[in-house]
Amino acid sequence: MSKLYFRYGAMNSGKSTALLQAAYNYEERSQHVLLAKPAIDSKGDRKIVSRLGVTREVDFLVEPKDNLRELFKAHRDSQTDSNEIACLLIDEAQFLTPDQVDQALELAVIDKVPVLAYGIRTDFQTKSFPGSRRLLEIAHSLEELKTICRCGRKAMFNGRVINGTFTFDGEQVAIDGDHVSYESLCASCYLEKKQVI
Repeated sequence: MSKLYFRYGAMNSGKSTALLQAAYNYEERSQHVLLAKPAIDSKGDRKIVSRLGVTREVDFLVEPKDNLRELFKAHRDSQTDSNEIACLLIDEAQFLTPDQVDQALELAVIDKVPVLAYGIRTDFQTKSFPGSRRLLEIAHSLEELKTICRCGRKAMFNGRVINGTFTFDGEQVAIDGDHVSYESLCASCYLEKKQVI
């Protein structure tokens, strides 16, 4: 049986690198994959961008209104070896809608196509993204990709930095730009930056 996988971690835990490595591993064995990401992730435009400098163009972008299963099938059918798609790899899966996560499960179970979704669990306020919440609820397999905080402990939170200052207010989504960045933090450093400690 094919499965829905959710591989999650704090910012800078190597999620995009792991996705690109998975794609490479399939293709090294002459298996075809499709890569996708939500269109809201404007970083890299139509590319998956790894911090290590590796990039790759996605096969399709997913808009909030799209049916993921139908979109996958349309792109699969446009391939020359349409029945040969070994899996669907999704970057920034936290930006999927809950319905799209349900459609990813349908792809895995009904269409027998493994779906490997990579993303973060929570935002800079430690609140789960709707897509991540649904993935945590229904994925067959959950795998945490780990990274470390500046203090050396396991990072589990994502701190938002605007103009060099940590902020804890604002919209849930603010894609990296000139003035917005993120830092992976352990619980102690997160609470310290939030001035709780």
